[in-house]
Amino acid sequence: MNSAIGVRSLAISAVAGVLLAAAPAGGQEWARKMFSHTSHDFGVVARGAKMEHRFTIENIYEEDARIASIRSTCGCTATEITKRHLKTWEKAEIVATLDTRNFLGRKDSTLTVVFDLPFRAEVQLHVQSYIRSDVVVHPGGVQFGSVNQGAPAERRLSVSYAGRNDWRIERVECENPFIETQVTESGRAAGRVTYDLVVRLTADSPAGYLRDQLVLVTNDQNPRAARVPVTVEGVVVPALSVRPSPLMLGVLAPGQSITRRLVVQGQTPFRIQSIQCDDPRFAFSVDDEAKPVHLVSVTFTAGSEPGQVNSTLRIVTDLGSSAHSEAAVQAIIAPAQADRASPAQ
Repeated sequence: MNSAIGVRSLAISAVAGVLLAAAPAGGQEWARKMFSHTSHDFGVVARGAKMEHRFTIENIYEEDARIASIRSTCGCTATEITKRHLKTWEKAEIVATLDTRNFLGRKDSTLTVVFDLPFRAEVQLHVQSYIRSDVVVHPGGVQFGSVNQGAPAERRLSVSYAGRNDWRIERVECENPFIETQVTESGRAAGRVTYDLVVRLTADSPAGYLRDQLVLVTNDQNPRAARVPVTVEGVVVPALSVRPSPLMLGVLAPGQSITRRLVVQGQTPFRIQSIQCDDPRFAFSVDDEAKPVHLVSVTFTAGSEPGQVNSTLRIVTDLGSSAHSEAAVQAIIAPAQADRASPAQ
């Protein structure tokens, strides 16, 4: 048996044993251990701001786990479950969204997550926030939507304040190096202050889902109220995509050859210049035509040694260094069948 698999099996069995022992006594600790954390403080947020937090769950047990329901003690916090039924090592998220338009002031919520598999249990998640009425962000967050990789994007927001005549935004902080901001005062009169906030996504932003946060640092004397968070979301669509990845070749006999196809798709017509792989057992068939979608034939010939195959194919195109892509390939080479011994005469 593979040593890594053996250790994992022993770990699962050990945890499952604890689970079985705790369940009859009505213990809740087994369910709580699946959560990465059970509390979140949004801090001080502006009215109208989009605020959400994700509590991650991972089923660390051998038995399936299932979330039957979730309830909140406050209408200020809505909840969503990304996946209810979790097999071993599967993950899900409890998404807690704060209603900053219809609620103001200090708001604390308790979210009760109810499990009915493998045993009934409840886990409480705690959410804290203070929604201030004197600062309004419109729209509530920066929504870039879908942005093609290599193309810059820009969004504009307004920030309004009502109160002190000398209130101001001193700077905007963001840890993401691919997000640039510019804040400009656009009005100040009778205790009302307005700012224009420009948020830019740079052209060299990497592909993938973007979920980040800006912080408006103000001159409020209360350190907690001086920092106003603003969410940033979007999807940077890769210039090149490959599917399926991983490419599963299945279980092969020694010496067996198998051919599968990869779909390589770009935003514009392109040529595949080469496909690189460190494993010499792979061969590829591509054409030289420029087109937005290519079908690549991948042929693998198994050697005589049994075992698992994990390789990476790197696809190089004429779209530039940012438009290269990779695909994982997996296969298993089965042991050769031994000749059957002749029955005794």
